[in-house]
Amino acid sequence: MFKRGRVAVVAAGLALAVGGCGGGADGKSGASAKGPAEPAPTRSPSKELVQWVGGLCESTTTLENLRKDSATDLKGIRNPAEAGPSAELLAMGYLSGTPSTVEAVDGDLKELGRSGVPAADRLLASWLEKLEAVLPELVEVSPASAMEDAEGSAAGVDKLVQSLTPPEPDLSALAKKDPRLAAAHERAKQCAAGWKPGEPGEGTDSPAPDPTGRLPKAADGKDTDACSDGACEVLVTSTADITANGVSVHVTVANGSVTFQTAGTVMQLGGAGGTAGFGDELKADVVAHNKEGAVLKFSIP
Repeated sequence: MFKRGRVAVVAAGLALAVGGCGGGADGKSGASAKGPAEPAPTRSPSKELVQWVGGLCESTTTLENLRKDSATDLKGIRNPAEAGPSAELLAMGYLSGTPSTVEAVDGDLKELGRSGVPAADRLLASWLEKLEAVLPELVEVSPASAMEDAEGSAAGVDKLVQSLTPPEPDLSALAKKDPRLAAAHERAKQCAAGWKPGEPGEGTDSPAPDPTGRLPKAADGKDTDACSDGACEVLVTSTADITANGVSVHVTVANGSVTFQTAGTVMQLGGAGGTAGFGDELKADVVAHNKEGAVLKFSIP
């Protein structure tokens, strides 16, 4: 009897000792007293990754805006205003500027190079694949085709533009799965809601200048009648009918080009400017050109 009682007391003591092992004054375990472990802090993204992500956001926004503008332009070409330019002239301006925008985005994305994040690099490759699929068809479209089939030629280009939607998963989806991309996405100003192309982005020391600069003041302003003698300098912001030295020229200014149309010719000059010649009677120099319009100087050769 005595021996059995002693064994029972010793066993009870061992149970109490084991139950209180590692506990504090309140009897709780050490792990519980410390609370849940805090996650390791996310390492700040490199400046290069922030710039890479910002560049991709900028190109994505540019293409998104292009899809919206393209749909609006096509609607205007199908139903031109009675007092405004004809469908043919609207289509000519649309066909002149749209391919150059897509080409510019393609070039910008190629300059990004590798990000170092495999999923992001695959997304960039998918974007480039989409652009390369439509660019050959876009650059083959001549603005002159608008004179034969304004709506049809514009609708064909718009179909190509509307195909340029973000590949899946897009950058936002990837950022939710990768802390590095998430941090870079948050830092890059081009990825912020409401950001517009042309505004400064992450890593710039000062606001980015307009690539074509401010337009200089045209000597004759918007007075196209001043061109009647063959010598003038005028500002054209969209379209204008100009008669200079007996030559009637319809001018269409788009973001990427200036188009001159006479009774028998169509000439298109890119954003870098140049000179359009009209025989021995007249020539037109693009003095300056940006998204706001173009300053044109007409003279007799």
